[in-house]
Amino acid sequence: MKIYDFDGFPNPARIRIALAEKGVSEQVEFHSIDVPNGEHRSESFLKKNPGAAVPVLELDCGTCISECTAITEYIDHAYDGPSLTGETPKQRAVVHMMQRRAEQGVMDAVGNYFHHATAGLGPNLETNQNKDWGESQREKALAGMQYFDSVLGESEFVAGESFSMADITLFAGLGFAAFAEIDVPESLQHLHNWKQRVAARPSIAG
Repeated sequence: MKIYDFDGFPNPARIRIALAEKGVSEQVEFHSIDVPNGEHRSESFLKKNPGAAVPVLELDCGTCISECTAITEYIDHAYDGPSLTGETPKQRAVVHMMQRRAEQGVMDAVGNYFHHATAGLGPNLETNQNKDWGESQREKALAGMQYFDSVLGESEFVAGESFSMADITLFAGLGFAAFAEIDVPESLQHLHNWKQRVAARPSIAG
């Protein structure tokens, strides 16, 4: 099994955390794709993922799976260990709902701000920017943080009382926000406390 990614980017980080949570990081062969220099847009990589994005999971049979949620689903069901996607129908539904909210409300919003309202990955890759829209996405990310602060005031983790891929997505999104210089407001103490707890997990702290 191979993972094509670029170490340090937020979406690849989600998969690396999921692999570590399942205890199978050593069973994966990692291949770095030089995104800053455009390798993700090469003909050979586009055959693996027409969406031109990392990460991509390539199975031994040659099947390529992109999209973090799909990759995490595969990892979670292919290996033993605590579930990251929920065990009962209700748990699975709630995890997927909250993971999508974390993705849209924080991760994607920060990404849109970064790629449109800042220099992003540089002029060779950021060729169709809309700065005003990008700035609006910064506000969306801050609203997302406010929402998750309220959620975490009621439960230990994003989708209930168990750590899940929704937590992974939100944690990676907040890391991306820090990189893009969008600070989590100090008033959001539930979110800050949750972030500290998650950062201390062996899958993240090392």
